Amino acid sequence: QVQLVESGGGSVQAGGSLRLTCEASGVPLPYIMGWFRQAPGKGREFVGAINWSGNWAEYADSVKGRFTISADNAKNTVVLHMTGLKPEDTAVYYCSTKSGTAAYVYPSSYPYWGQGTQVTVSS
Repeated sequence: QVQLVESGGGSVQAGGSLRLTCEASGVPLPYIMGWFRQAPGKGREFVGAINWSGNWAEYADSVKGRFTISADNAKNTVVLHMTGLKPEDTAVYYCSTKSGTAAYVYPSSYPYWGQGTQVTVSS
């Protein structure tokens, strides 16, 4: 019954901003919501994660200070706010969810995934 749907991807110039939204349904509380990305020919990379109460969040060093995750439990959505985008941020971005923070940086620990949304950043 768990379903995650990403939206908001697109093409932007370097230095631009995008907001990616993950709509969740059937996700039990408490949850951890993670964002990952995958560039062509590369593995799936951790971007950031947040817990349902919003009192815990972690980010990859590569995006820290540029990306922020927020959760709106009333709307069952998690938003990835991306600013200062760089060409190396180009990837398909996925939201995912799991219970507990153990191994939160590893995609293999997340049992549920959305289908992804493409982000392309040009120089």
